[in-house]
Amino acid sequence: MVEQRLEEWLEEGYAVSFRTACLILGNHADAEEAVQEAFLRAWRFRDALTSVPSIKPWLYRVVVNSCYSKLRQEIPHRDRRAGDGELAQRMASSSDPAACAERSEVAGVVLAALQRLPVSLRVPVVLRYYADLSEREIALAIGRRPGTVKSRLHEARRRLAGDPAIVMLGNHGALDDPVEA
Repeated sequence: MVEQRLEEWLEEGYAVSFRTACLILGNHADAEEAVQEAFLRAWRFRDALTSVPSIKPWLYRVVVNSCYSKLRQEIPHRDRRAGDGELAQRMASSSDPAACAERSEVAGVVLAALQRLPVSLRVPVVLRYYADLSEREIALAIGRRPGTVKSRLHEARRRLAGDPAIVMLGNHGALDDPVEA
């Protein structure tokens, strides 16, 4: 039963886990390695799932821990921001070229701002807004108290709202949408 649930999640969860890792690590190749390692770890320690109330936060914890390992061991030795263009392109796909270009610009600005956040703030934001975990699930996934998650999300939103590139994007959007009299 547990193995079947885990196997289903691994099949269904690769794409969201990969996106989560990309957003945390800021690099396609590192994210792919981290997710593969996380899935191997999850499978290896699948017996631990019998004592876990919910499988989703446990598996995200494995993915996040794999990303933390990557950040600690390998990434300091190279440029973390190399190769982000492909991630921005994947996040913005549309048949309308103008809408696609606008979403691509917005995605690029948001991704860059997200990468400027410290990892301790970036991870909760990614898990909340990209992986759609609740604050309680995030707390389980990162091994922190729900109050800590709430304060980190608040601080991250505050910093993102004050990020100069995001502010400029907001001001630019306001100029494009004139208020009718």
